[in-house]
Amino acid sequence: MKTSLSLRHFLLALAVVAVWGSNFVVIKLALGQMPPLLFATLRFAVVVVPMVFFLKRPLVPWRNLAGYGLLIGVGQFGLLFVAMNGHISPGLASLVIQVQVFFTIGLAMALAGEGLQRVQWIALGLGAAGLGVIVAHTDGSTTLLGLGLILLAAMAWAGGNLVSRAAGRINMVAYVVWSSLFAVPPLFVLSLWVEGWDALAAGVQGADLGALAAVAWQAWGNSIFGYAAWGWLLARYSAATITPMALLVPVFGMASSAWWLGEPLPLWKLGAAALVLSGLALNLLWPWWVRRRKI
Repeated sequence: MKTSLSLRHFLLALAVVAVWGSNFVVIKLALGQMPPLLFATLRFAVVVVPMVFFLKRPLVPWRNLAGYGLLIGVGQFGLLFVAMNGHISPGLASLVIQVQVFFTIGLAMALAGEGLQRVQWIALGLGAAGLGVIVAHTDGSTTLLGLGLILLAAMAWAGGNLVSRAAGRINMVAYVVWSSLFAVPPLFVLSLWVEGWDALAAGVQGADLGALAAVAWQAWGNSIFGYAAWGWLLARYSAATITPMALLVPVFGMASSAWWLGEPLPLWKLGAAALVLSGLALNLLWPWWVRRRKI
């Protein structure tokens, strides 16, 4: 495995995290025209069709595909879209949901019966401190409900990470497409139940080219391109080389939200971002530094 990114491959990784980060602005813009659960339904429907007819089903149990589809589709994105529908700003959403890293570690440790290392406790403390700053500054643009929904979405993402890990080495794009089959029906039922038929009909009929482009960006940019490119890079470089690039997702998220939507970036928000990102960076880079010392 290579450990040094070429310029071309660095730019590819940068493009992926830029798409994933700016995606929160796209979500916010689309939510101005359609209900959140309908938007989530359409997002995963476009992931499935037409790609499911061209990609072979991964050789994993159906229950694994169902588990991933429900956790990521309904849990992560369903809750994320509901939270961003007036309960939390896009920039903060892009930052807070990254605590899925800590949830993933916690769930993995709980299942394996292992404890956290001291450095992981420090990283967790930094992340918790950043969340504490956000809680202390909830206002009209970010509420406790929104923060709670994002944390639940992050927990669902963490669960999805463990389910996909259990699937082993597979074609991740095909895995995302086929698992999305299990996300669409429950999202549609929830949308019909919570938002109502009139809201669904109005959302579909009132969607302009911008809203349709947002759905396509979510499905093809965020899922198909993002996972394909990220998986391609991980197949050629060590995880320690590629994974830290994901720290730029909330940077792009907060920057694009400030630039495109005019989301303010007061000192408390930048301080919270610094704390959370420091915790994430410590957790991701510490194992790499330890291995380097042993060489």
